Amino acid sequence: MTDSGLNALKEGARIYFIGIGGISMSGLALLAKGYGFKVGGSDMNPSERTEMLAEHGIKIYNSQIAENIAEFAPDYIVKTAAILPHNPEVAKAMEDGIKIYDRSEFLGLLTESYTSVINISGTHGKTTTTSMTSLMLIEAGKDPTVHLGAEFDAFGGSTVRLGGNKDLLVSEACEFKRSFLQFRSTTAAITNIDHDHVDCYPTIEDVIEVFAEFTDKVDDNGYIVVTGTDENIKKSLAVAKERHEQAGRKLPSVITCSADGEDADFTAKNVEFVEGHPHFDIYFKGDKLGRAQLRVPGKHNIANSLIAAACAYLNGADPDSIIKALNEFGGADGRYTIKGKYKGCDVVVDYAHHPTAARVTIDAAEHMPHNDILVVFQPLTFNRTKMLFEDYVTSLLPCKKILFSEIFSDREVNTGEISSKDISDEINKRGGDSEFFADKEDLRKRIDELIKPGDIILILGPEDIRHLGDVLCPKGGEA
Repeated sequence: MTDSGLNALKEGARIYFIGIGGISMSGLALLAKGYGFKVGGSDMNPSERTEMLAEHGIKIYNSQIAENIAEFAPDYIVKTAAILPHNPEVAKAMEDGIKIYDRSEFLGLLTESYTSVINISGTHGKTTTTSMTSLMLIEAGKDPTVHLGAEFDAFGGSTVRLGGNKDLLVSEACEFKRSFLQFRSTTAAITNIDHDHVDCYPTIEDVIEVFAEFTDKVDDNGYIVVTGTDENIKKSLAVAKERHEQAGRKLPSVITCSADGEDADFTAKNVEFVEGHPHFDIYFKGDKLGRAQLRVPGKHNIANSLIAAACAYLNGADPDSIIKALNEFGGADGRYTIKGKYKGCDVVVDYAHHPTAARVTIDAAEHMPHNDILVVFQPLTFNRTKMLFEDYVTSLLPCKKILFSEIFSDREVNTGEISSKDISDEINKRGGDSEFFADKEDLRKRIDELIKPGDIILILGPEDIRHLGDVLCPKGGEA
């Protein structure tokens, strides 16, 4: 590590994470412990993740009260964006003068602590691309530290990996609430730019602008790796170039990728699908690196593979390691995860909650061997559903059959303005075949009535609905 970032914190300091059970927070807590800090934290919802943290010697509180702060006596607090100032633990920390970091600020300290930092951003595909990049670099012997937005079997089911080499960090970089503007990069990737997080970014122009800002923290001699065919990325790079020129800086080297046969630095050629899985040659500036035979389906994973290959190659991974890692990659949790068999049907869960992500995931399933596909869908957040209503309808209308669960949100109040039923009704008005279920048990019973052996049950949305996959396949086997 360098002398900045986490090294600025007191050696052996006590760090308390409020909301420690979250995907990112639990991983950061594990990394902090690995760095030698004394770690504890609170979460109102006990889970397998909090149990895992406790097994690693991290003190877990299942309440959020001022007494926890008094007992643990932290030197620093890290909190999620969902934790408000009136939270009793935050209030106590402020009263005691304890330094409080938002999650993104703490992750920003990590990025300042490593010599080389690969931050992978984009509206869709961040987790898969970050996972792929990490495996390539591990295979090449680079031993990176990794921060993911999902649990990963290759990391023993953890969201993070603490490498022995303190020179290289690979991290997923999310644009929600502009958090990725805290992160320094030597290589910054942008997989794609779409309109999302509408509560933060009312228009697509706002999204394009914030991704341009993200490039401000790329080292001048670093790289910006992008999908060269994405029109919104092209607009963002134009804004980024202007921002750099105004600051008297030159835009870092831009490395382009294309899965569509267009001219780019990294390209996919001779693409074919074998039982739904993409096989393709990867070329870098005209030279063939090797032939990838993915175990994960979908054309979008060709694009993810190219971004990952570029990031890894630019940071020292050799072509053989890149291809071997791709061919062995089995996917991150909740990204086209096959949970098992249920009454002769493949049960697949995926985090795809945005209209674009849902569409490409359904397209991927359609390339897989199957009779029919039964889509189960739950939108995430009321604001997103309201603002992208038409996109949801047009994206899901082609489904032969779709079952909706009610919108899930853990950061908004349901005002009653919008419901999944509204999308379902509109799909039916336009000739589709959709049903809405307020009760998940009723939805599960309807699945039983509709399926037949050889079908795919495709469950899309946040963890709240993906849990249905565990209900149908409780031990990942056949039910």
